[in-house]
Amino acid sequence: MTLPRHIRFLTLGWPLAATFLLGHASAQEAAEPSSGDTAWMLISAALVFLMTPGLAFFYGGLGRAPSVLNTMMMSIASIGLVALLWTLAGYSLAFGDSGSAFIGNLNHVGLAGLEGTLSGTVPSYVFAAFQAMFAIIAVAIISGAVVDRMRFGAFLAFAALWSLLIYSPLAHWVWGPGGWLLEDGALDFAGGTVIHISAGVSALVAAAVIGPRLGFPRVAHPPHNVPLVLLGAGLLWFGWLGFNAGSALSAGHTAALAFVTTLVAPAAAMMTWLLLESRGGGKPTAVGAATGLVVGLVAITPACAFVTPWAAALIGALGAGASFVAISRKHHMRSDDALDVFACHGVAGIVGALLTGALAWTTGQGEPVLQQLWIQLVSVVASVAYAAAGSWLLLKLVSLLTPLRVSVAAETTGMDLHAHREKGYNEQEAGLSAPVFLGGD
Repeated sequence: MTLPRHIRFLTLGWPLAATFLLGHASAQEAAEPSSGDTAWMLISAALVFLMTPGLAFFYGGLGRAPSVLNTMMMSIASIGLVALLWTLAGYSLAFGDSGSAFIGNLNHVGLAGLEGTLSGTVPSYVFAAFQAMFAIIAVAIISGAVVDRMRFGAFLAFAALWSLLIYSPLAHWVWGPGGWLLEDGALDFAGGTVIHISAGVSALVAAAVIGPRLGFPRVAHPPHNVPLVLLGAGLLWFGWLGFNAGSALSAGHTAALAFVTTLVAPAAAMMTWLLLESRGGGKPTAVGAATGLVVGLVAITPACAFVTPWAAALIGALGAGASFVAISRKHHMRSDDALDVFACHGVAGIVGALLTGALAWTTGQGEPVLQQLWIQLVSVVASVAYAAAGSWLLLKLVSLLTPLRVSVAAETTGMDLHAHREKGYNEQEAGLSAPVFLGGD
């Protein structure tokens, strides 16, 4: 007897969806959760939480000094906003068992109905909290494309709508009960498609809708605080170990493999980036090292428990190469993605998703290579199309309610005083961020 594809897929080792789908049945059979798995998942959730402050440091250092607080606040405020929305309805829309292939139901509004239940071997509350961290950082990632010019209130309005209407449905497609990409056999262990492709594409659309920064591309805005960038990148790598390994939902072999590949891939990506910077007499840079390792983390996310360590190194290196080329050609694009969110998350996410299909055979998982590649391509195209169209519509909707962009005066002097009446630095340090004109009229 031949099992349906989605049943065969679950048996091939995609524990995130499988454990959730079996969660309520498990709750009836097991009176107590696994204390070891629960402890691991609580630690993993805390690690993933740390990634958003890490992203705030990373983005803050890359931006201008007069806008450093605003840049960081878009990430920090995402924690409060999305945590509430996820509790209210986001979790239910993503993981509610509606019987729909596209969206969950509202049976778990306010996280109702999770008391005393299990998702696999951990309490469902723990699973919901772990997934909340994913929803939070997905929103925060987008902010890097629109720094220095988007109104803070407009960003929060867009973030709220995006979290509920873009992120939650995509999470249901890939991870939720009956999700159509899950049943089609798409491999996305920890969010390459759901988080990085969707956030990267949405960031590019947002940058295009809002328009370029003043003087783009003639005016360069170099990172104002490189040590802050390195601190943020280090925190991201640290938290990403829980991001990927925690997606196993248990402390076992699958988590161990995801942990190792999350170490290897960004290491390979960072070294690849430094080599590419050094070509033709160039110099390896600290910002390049930080960018490379983040790109490697993005690229390995969908594949982290589906490939061997050597394959993870290959994914990291190829992801770095693709993102490096994308950034080098940035000024050929009309969209001013300020902190290269699409190049780092969108491009690397797409490369990682496709290479997951090409290399899952290294651990004996997935369908035959060509078939799995086709499934991965469908998931990428669907995610790109939905995120792009949905984000454009949501931005246009928000623009009907409030202007998306600050005034020229506010953009020139910096966002911190305009949006928050605060300064990140005193007057003596403020000059570090003066724009550098590259030439032309």
